Amino acid sequence: MRRVFGWSSICGLFVGVASASAQTEPAPQDQPATQSLPGITVTATKMDEERSAILPSLGATKYDFSRTAVQNTPQGENAPLNQVLLRAPGVVQDGFGQIHVRGDHGSLQYRLDGVQLPEGLALFSQVLSPRFANSLSLLTGALPAQYGLRTAGVVDIGVKSGTTNPGAEASFMGGSYNWVQPSAQYGGRSGAIDYFAVGQYVANSIGIENPSSAWTPIHDDTSQWYALAKVTGIVDESTRLSFIGGGINARYQIPNNINQVPDFTVFGNSGWDSSILDQRQWESTYFGIASLQKTYQDFNMQLSGFARYSQLNYQPDAIGDLLYNGFAPWAQRTSFANGVQGDASWKVIPKHTLRGGFLVQRERVTSFAQANTLPLVPDPADPDAPAIPGDTPVGITDGSDLTGWTYSVYLQDEWKVLPTLTVNAGLRFDAITGPVGENQFSPRVNAVWEPTPEITLRAGYARYFVPAPLNQVSVAALAAAAGTGAAPEVMANDPVRAERSHNIHIGLAVKPVDGLTIGFSGFYKWAENYLDKGQFGAPIFQTAFNYSNAQVRGFELFANYDKGPWSLYANLAWSQVNSININSAQFNFEQAELDFIASNWIFADHNQSWTGSAGAAYVFNMDTDWATRVSADVLYGNGLRQTIVTPNDTALPAYATLNLSVTQRLPINGSKGTNVRFDAVNVTDGQYQLRTGTGVGVGAPQFGMRRAFFVTLSQEF
Repeated sequence: MRRVFGWSSICGLFVGVASASAQTEPAPQDQPATQSLPGITVTATKMDEERSAILPSLGATKYDFSRTAVQNTPQGENAPLNQVLLRAPGVVQDGFGQIHVRGDHGSLQYRLDGVQLPEGLALFSQVLSPRFANSLSLLTGALPAQYGLRTAGVVDIGVKSGTTNPGAEASFMGGSYNWVQPSAQYGGRSGAIDYFAVGQYVANSIGIENPSSAWTPIHDDTSQWYALAKVTGIVDESTRLSFIGGGINARYQIPNNINQVPDFTVFGNSGWDSSILDQRQWESTYFGIASLQKTYQDFNMQLSGFARYSQLNYQPDAIGDLLYNGFAPWAQRTSFANGVQGDASWKVIPKHTLRGGFLVQRERVTSFAQANTLPLVPDPADPDAPAIPGDTPVGITDGSDLTGWTYSVYLQDEWKVLPTLTVNAGLRFDAITGPVGENQFSPRVNAVWEPTPEITLRAGYARYFVPAPLNQVSVAALAAAAGTGAAPEVMANDPVRAERSHNIHIGLAVKPVDGLTIGFSGFYKWAENYLDKGQFGAPIFQTAFNYSNAQVRGFELFANYDKGPWSLYANLAWSQVNSININSAQFNFEQAELDFIASNWIFADHNQSWTGSAGAAYVFNMDTDWATRVSADVLYGNGLRQTIVTPNDTALPAYATLNLSVTQRLPINGSKGTNVRFDAVNVTDGQYQLRTGTGVGVGAPQFGMRRAFFVTLSQEF
């Protein structure tokens, strides 16, 4: 125990240099009374509190991003959601806007008002925006039984409403890289009906990370539309109906890397300027959620139906793709998922609260590609040598249609053993059908001990069952590519299995003074059929595969201070991910790579040993019409993995970026609120590389964004 407190002391040293408010949720407490609010608002607030009680985060580590914390993030609500989440402990950034939590490749679940949103096809796009959120948190650790399927972390979003965000607001952000980002939102209430809508448009010339260190990428324009609407109706004091709908439509140019040499010859042409390649990708995702919430005395429930449609299209450079890749596919993939989720809680007696629920989901994924490729022909210089790619393309067609079902059910008991000790024990069952059929019973247990109001200790064990998203399972028709340059070296394609793991988590949070929280978390995972993802060729999306075994271990230190005009935070995390033996989707890899990994433990490509973030914000003239917020933060990473000699044998160079923001409130007569904001990202103009294009499942080199400046004008009405 002395060692744990020692780490907490170290964490306290970071407080002076620290936007995310990180805390561990203690044992549930009685909710505050809301009788002072007007009638409908009282009911709406009460229903929000009861919904939160259905799905508590007891025993997990919960990092809350307050509205202030989001505003302290560079670009504020205009920032992509992944950039906000990077301010939480142990969240690692990757290329294509991806993030990794606690050593997993993705595996994040996103919830809107408590309803799990099925994972879509979007790779470059952020389907959800901080602008949608009234509350935002990240749950990690040994999750309670209600959380399954995607278990690296839970991004829990409480969606804005007309009650939380009444009136209208319009904003416009512009800046470097031809950045244009207008947005508007409006919310209100009419009798028992609450409504809210928000939309934003984003256009710039750096839609995807630059493959070179140059300030200006080549052929990297993007345009994106985001929208969300929410309508809620109070039926009576114990019943509420709600609907949430939204989506994104995004277009991307694939950036070019200059001075590349073609690997193939097409129609006698073996020369091509790689800077003029014209590859494009379109991504769209649309979703809807309808929910019924009901309370009766000590019983609370929410029943929801949901649907999500996602589509991805890839357009190649007809000649360039053949010259550089030997393969030029016009490809489309669609995914439609729908289902039902139910969750309920019942306070049986004061010391015991039972919670249970279920989820049923159906997903259909269709893929179709028409491609030109180069046939294999005898080598004219040596007819006895292996065949070589010819220079006259031939056409091939590939398609698939997959349907899969997911079934989940859970039951758990929250037991108040002592006034200071709460135990939450549960059992979850998950089953999938589709390309493979699998199931698992998963026990979960968490304990939270609060010896004093200032100290919280927690420990937990969780068994996880994590199937690959159906839309990331490759069913490539290998026979269609036989005899062409598109044929893989390895023809094996064992099915992708669900990951099964044992997870242990411990944590400590201390509040030594008012407004200050410091803490420590440690975790360990042993996994069978460890699930990883890679980007293999075109179109550009994630393809799942398994390692037979993996070990993940690490710890996190965090601290935050929020009081008066000061907001400070700091995080430092270490993790290590080791895996062995790729045992599915082998056709994506070279034989030598498979042979080495079959008998050697390697680092996962997304392994980053050390990750840190820190920030500080101060508000001058707080609570006045001339309030000025000044904030700064730093992101640090000691590099993802690359391949020099053996797979993933070397870390990329470490990097750190410094970001600054200033927001000024302007007291204009007749205005409800006018703000001008200035952001400087990567102030020192550091050149840092996220990917070299080497490593297991790594598709392209990528550099972080160079120095950029943004100005935002927002107006409330």
